[in-house]
Amino acid sequence: MSNESIFVKILDKDYQVACPPGQEQALMESARTLDDRMRAIRSTGSVIGLERIAVMAGLNLSHELLDANQNATSQGLEEKTLKELSEKIDRALESFS
Repeated sequence: MSNESIFVKILDKDYQVACPPGQEQALMESARTLDDRMRAIRSTGSVIGLERIAVMAGLNLSHELLDANQNATSQGLEEKTLKELSEKIDRALESFS
């Protein structure tokens, strides 16, 4: 299957983007999220220029993604540790039976 061309609008500019079939909705949602972030950054007035706004939005989104991944990994490790402790307790209780 070949990619389709999808048009997205970010900060009032149209961009043509290749998109795998079935991923159109996800692409549109991603574009809306990026547009929202870039508009929020632009509205502060402290960052000027489309390129700088895009870089700041990209850095913010990347940071949030890394933080979410780190939290998920941390939570996974906590769950693994709790499971291991539970199994040790079960074994210890079985030895008293």
